[in-house]
Amino acid sequence: MLDAPEILVLPGVQDALSARLAAQHGFGAVVAGGNAATGTLLGAADLGQLGLRDFADHYGRIAAATDLPVLVDADTGFGGPHNVARMVRAFEQAGIAGFFMEDQVTPKRCGYLSGKAVVPVREQLGKLAAALDARRDPALVICARTDALGVEGLDAALERAALFREAGADMVFVQGADDSATLRAACAAVPGPHLANVSQASGRPGLSAAECQAAGAAAVMFPMAALLAALQAMDRLFATLRQTGRVQAGGDALLPFARYNALTGLDALVAAEDAYAARAEAVQARRAGGEP
Repeated sequence: MLDAPEILVLPGVQDALSARLAAQHGFGAVVAGGNAATGTLLGAADLGQLGLRDFADHYGRIAAATDLPVLVDADTGFGGPHNVARMVRAFEQAGIAGFFMEDQVTPKRCGYLSGKAVVPVREQLGKLAAALDARRDPALVICARTDALGVEGLDAALERAALFREAGADMVFVQGADDSATLRAACAAVPGPHLANVSQASGRPGLSAAECQAAGAAAVMFPMAALLAALQAMDRLFATLRQTGRVQAGGDALLPFARYNALTGLDALVAAEDAYAARAEAVQARRAGGEP
């Protein structure tokens, strides 16, 4: 997908159900980010509170709900090189297709918050080497993210991205390269696939997928859009319910329940139950008829 002429568009999903919905709309892959995970699992801002097991369980449920490849946020790798190796094995077991790991200090912060700091580049190169050595599935995409742009400037970020790519990263991600000029500079300076990020957390108008492709990116993610849209809808519903004591029916305010049942696979689950019941009855019937 990363080698295809057309840019890979990755909608952000926050849980198994949103992943199934994205698949129904024909996307080829999805992304599950740390900010959305922290918000949905803890109801809190992303300041690095979640640990490896939290993420592995969360991502595993998402990967199990869809056949789509799932790219995930690995934060800082959850510690040193040995922690990174354990993370890679846990994520592979969870069924994810790839991850991006950043060079912030631990605990990290959302990439658009102030107060970030990055580790020495040699330390991050060691963690990247550990990730590459721990990888057992050759198809697992390892994306190296740098947050140095907002800390040390563009030149430092590009130097880190180039080193990460030279060290063996399959893809690089320069956090904060949110405008066409900066993203184009990053893609031109560092050969190989680049991941672009269009996040509402940036506070600036987001690029389109076409603009990211024109800048040279191989993939673009929209990590928070679906979650924010869902929260907006719930915010309006709760306000109306509190004020009026009723839920608006009709129109497009609510997903039709039949669509919800289809999305959650109700018919297939009921059919499976019926098939298992029929097999149980057949066993009992053979036994009652004296068959071995």
